[in-house]
Amino acid sequence: MSVDSVKPPPSGPRAELKRLAIVRAARELFLREGFGVGMDTIAAGAGVSKVTVYNHFGSKEALFTAVITDALDEPLAGESSAALEGLAEAEDLRAALVEAARAWVAAVRANHEVTALRNLVAAELHRFPELGEAWRHRGPENHHPAVAGALRALAEQGRLEIPDLEVAIIQFYGLLVFPHMVFGSYGTHLDDGLTDRLVTSGATMFLDHYGAQGT
Repeated sequence: MSVDSVKPPPSGPRAELKRLAIVRAARELFLREGFGVGMDTIAAGAGVSKVTVYNHFGSKEALFTAVITDALDEPLAGESSAALEGLAEAEDLRAALVEAARAWVAAVRANHEVTALRNLVAAELHRFPELGEAWRHRGPENHHPAVAGALRALAEQGRLEIPDLEVAIIQFYGLLVFPHMVFGSYGTHLDDGLTDRLVTSGATMFLDHYGAQGT
């Protein structure tokens, strides 16, 4: 069943509670049963009707994208988010960037559900290519708003020279998080010592490339 609608999704406090319940139920069921789980099952898990699920998300692909987006934001919450936001005020940008990167990577390594959801996307693409399309259409800046905001603020201050923010976000992510995603998908764990060397060198490489003269 597909009930795509041109109407905006429901809004207001009650609607937000229902949206959160749907995303939580969908996340648990996607992890347990894969993308093939029925929308009826997701609706039952959230304690709402299937029509309510479609009113909020329009399609299962959009719901899955929302689940993944919420999950990707988790490592960039709390200490990680505060560290990124603090970059704009740091006197020693190099040291602050390394510490922010350490906090972010530590949160990524500790969140095993996020890794499982990423692996689920890769596993389901051959059956549901539209899933990858829905995910790609959001773009790096929408996937990682905390990183985008921190880099944009530093560029506006003149402390970084970033001609292409989209490329910079992907490179920042690639230097710091991709090694753990790639090796983790193969069942390989990078130890603490290697992780710290990757973080330190990755943050330094990024700043050496994008740092304004004198930074």
